[in-house]
Amino acid sequence: MKIIVDDKIPFIRGQVERLADEVVYLPGSDIAPADVRDADILLIRTRTQCDRRLLEGSRVRFIVTATIGYDHLDTDYLREAGIEWTNCPGCNATSVAQYVRNSLLTLERQGMVSLQEATLGIIGYGHVGKAVYQAMRPYVKEIQVNDPPLVDACRDATCDVRDEAHNDANMRMRHAVSLQEVAACDIITLHTPLTFDGPYPTHHLVGEPFLQQLTRRPILINAARGGVVDEAALLKALDAGLVRAAVIDTWEGEPDISRALLERAAIATPHIAGYSADGKANATRMTLEAVARWMGRKEEFDIRPPQAAPNRTALNYNPTDDSLPLKLHPEGFEQQRGNYPLRREA
Repeated sequence: MKIIVDDKIPFIRGQVERLADEVVYLPGSDIAPADVRDADILLIRTRTQCDRRLLEGSRVRFIVTATIGYDHLDTDYLREAGIEWTNCPGCNATSVAQYVRNSLLTLERQGMVSLQEATLGIIGYGHVGKAVYQAMRPYVKEIQVNDPPLVDACRDATCDVRDEAHNDANMRMRHAVSLQEVAACDIITLHTPLTFDGPYPTHHLVGEPFLQQLTRRPILINAARGGVVDEAALLKALDAGLVRAAVIDTWEGEPDISRALLERAAIATPHIAGYSADGKANATRMTLEAVARWMGRKEEFDIRPPQAAPNRTALNYNPTDDSLPLKLHPEGFEQQRGNYPLRREA
């Protein structure tokens, strides 16, 4: 059994060897057809495009992406080729929630928003959206959620998508608001996958039509996928004063990101919102467990990240510490992402 591993998957060395006769570590963006020709399993991240070009003629039969997103997998081709795959849903949800919360607390200290008077709109209510809701509930006046797939999935008596009253008299949440209603929020944060078809495509979901509906000059946060936001339209909205401030962690065209948007963003980071050591450890554990299950084995993996410096933990973490290096050296996007300083959620 031969496994190819993205060499930036953390905490995996010495663990994956329990599952294979041969393990080869390679930079994710450099994995080539010749590398995978005699491999059985690929363990990757978002920088490896798994498609016909990479996989045709190989003996690969299982792929695990140690990420929530899987838009780098050509799932149609994988199905055609009989290659099974899985991702790691929810692995870094708490990490992204920490990033969103701490970014907003930073902007509040800078006088850009008063959270206790603010309405927060969450677009996408999967693992990450739920974690953001829980993290922000103590801080904001109201939370509204837009998630049409969730509403569709809850059209039975066991799933209530009406207004939900909570014990906190100052807080309420609605699952079923429209995008137009979210456009009336003071803060809008995105947590959807990137999809191009189906009933609810998300590519350029936040584009000119949506941005023209904004009424409160909101703070806009994209810690989902770059293509969910039309960055050219966002720049126009910033110039026109329709958007008060932008927090951008995920970008179109990574790692060759928009210098104009980088300059305008209040906080700009190199796709690291989900990069807490805790989130990485979760993803690695889930990856290894998926491989073991696929092989018909029952294995347990105890992945424990090291401690971080006090300023990289819990509420002490300030995302501007990760924003400044990118603003100074945007050409270092991949290096900064690949060598991200240790951060803990607690």
